[in-house]
Amino acid sequence: MSAPIKIGVLGGSGLYELEGFTNAQEVPLSTPFGDPSDAYVTGELDGTPLVFLPRHGRGHRLTPSEINYRANIWGMKALGVTHIVSVSAVGSMREEIVPGDFVVIDQFVDRTRHRKDTFFGDGCVAHVQFADPVCSLVRKALLEASAGAGVKVHDGGTYLCMEGPQFSTRAESHLYRSWGMDVIGMTNLTEAKLAREAEMCYATVAMSTDYDCWHEGHDDVTVDGILEVMAKNVAGARSLLRAVIEPLKRVANENSCSCGTALSGAILTHPDVLTDATRARLGLLLERQAQSSSS
Repeated sequence: MSAPIKIGVLGGSGLYELEGFTNAQEVPLSTPFGDPSDAYVTGELDGTPLVFLPRHGRGHRLTPSEINYRANIWGMKALGVTHIVSVSAVGSMREEIVPGDFVVIDQFVDRTRHRKDTFFGDGCVAHVQFADPVCSLVRKALLEASAGAGVKVHDGGTYLCMEGPQFSTRAESHLYRSWGMDVIGMTNLTEAKLAREAEMCYATVAMSTDYDCWHEGHDDVTVDGILEVMAKNVAGARSLLRAVIEPLKRVANENSCSCGTALSGAILTHPDVLTDATRARLGLLLERQAQSSSS
């Protein structure tokens, strides 16, 4: 029997307009960590349950630092999402990653400093493994789907997650290139950390829109320039999301990733010292742990 799968998509509101997406309903949620960026949109894509959320809110109201990442991921978990595909615009740090190209990320470097990126603390301590920050199975499905999606996709790359909302200085851009970074963005690493703590499979599709400010042969990054390339990228992202459904259903049955058991052995706090308030706040994450210990 096939394992049940429910796909979550984090990205821009333009991704909602997918051919084959039916039974759309808006689902507003409140979480122990506050309100998500917007109402979730649930439905089915070619018969497979799917949940959308615009990370910046509809109309792009939230800066990367203002996004309530914890609420966004918690809401996905509460709605039964098992696999998250995150789609976002990035700057390219490599000549060969041309604006308009997609990168299926396999690593991250964190340069954020103003955001909450864990569900834990305040009475419960956990340290999840994060050496490989994206799910290998979702990456595999995305790469397989890219062959028929009509977009140029690079297999692997390191995403530097900066704070923003300002773009890089020229000195920073050259520094990040010297570190071996492939793309630069402002959102996805925080999502990846929280998805791992929530024991959900997560992967990133980074859509290159510009060359940041390091490339002497191109103009420095501007909002107008980004929006122009993004408009072209959205069509490719829609094709990729539809094409990934069947590969994702297949790899979900391989049971060869550890994302769904990421909290096993990661919680250091003894159950006897967890307060009722902590149990209530983290209940959705502690359910599987409680079931495991009682079986």
